[in-house]
Amino acid sequence: MAHSSRTAATALLAASALLLTACNGVGDAARPDGENGLIGISMPTQSSERWINDGQNMVAEFESRGFGTDLQYAENVVPDQISQIENMITRGADVLVIAAVDGEALGDVLDTAADSGIPVIAYDRLIMGSEHVDYYATFDNFEVGVLQAQYIVDALGLEDGEEGPFNLEVFGGSPDDNNAYFFNDGSMSVLQPHLDEGTLEIPSGQTEMGQIATQSWDGALAQARMDNLLSAHYSDEEVDAVLSPFDGISLGVIESMRAVGYGSGDLPLPVVTGQDADLSSVRSIIAGEQTQTVFKDTRVLATQTVDMVEALLAGEDVPVNDTESYDNGVKTVPSFLLEPVSVDIDNYAEVLVESGYYEESEL
Repeated sequence: MAHSSRTAATALLAASALLLTACNGVGDAARPDGENGLIGISMPTQSSERWINDGQNMVAEFESRGFGTDLQYAENVVPDQISQIENMITRGADVLVIAAVDGEALGDVLDTAADSGIPVIAYDRLIMGSEHVDYYATFDNFEVGVLQAQYIVDALGLEDGEEGPFNLEVFGGSPDDNNAYFFNDGSMSVLQPHLDEGTLEIPSGQTEMGQIATQSWDGALAQARMDNLLSAHYSDEEVDAVLSPFDGISLGVIESMRAVGYGSGDLPLPVVTGQDADLSSVRSIIAGEQTQTVFKDTRVLATQTVDMVEALLAGEDVPVNDTESYDNGVKTVPSFLLEPVSVDIDNYAEVLVESGYYEESEL
């Protein structure tokens, strides 16, 4: 922390300003670059706790290995993310780790990074349309959708002889996030056979991404869409399941349904999936509202990303386990995929508490 040679009051003011800057995700210019280099970490937003955890976990892991870090959050504003990455380049970052706000919008700034000889690792969200994406660290996004859909199939007993038909509605993620399409492809690979045979039905008929997408993964938008679905298609029907790709969307859907009486009396809440094991959603699962979430351990992803950066800077083979799946429109990006885990009321304690991800008291 910077020290002032003037008065104690001036020192306190400077310290307060530095703390405010760090809390707002602008970065800490006073932090030493680290003996092994400086890593620019660009995260999309602090409005979701998972991105806060991602940032904190990477900073801790990088700094434990002798790297300096410049962590910045763009609060889902694309020009801000571009400006922050430009600042990292100017500051002399050795590697950029980027979770894009908009996977299509970073081409020019990645050109600038390449001109400066700075490699780029896309973090959890693939950066599209640029040849200057060197590696991709993420979870198996197709498998996330498979886990969510299979949970619905199992909960409704569709593979145990239950004939239905059961009413399902499908929500998608943000259309500017490549992951949203992988999640949807994975879920539909499981759901489509049951839709074809009629044991599942979608009364709204909405299945295309243009119909089901949720811009910026915004739970309020999901809640508004669910309001519209309920009023237009469920005056004489009940919802049996909702495929939600993200916990924030799940909670918005549940709020909409509770407003019209689901979860009270003889009208139970449907099966509702999710992703990220956000604290609020785990609490919702324990309370008997949200049914399932997909846990992606950000501690493991952070460690894997640091391993990749270390190997990259050391001139060693960068660990990857997939060289075919992630085409960004210009190149197939070498990737490391980690396994997601389905979590519900039966295993949350084992997966989330016993692993140390949450304390029981938090839940």
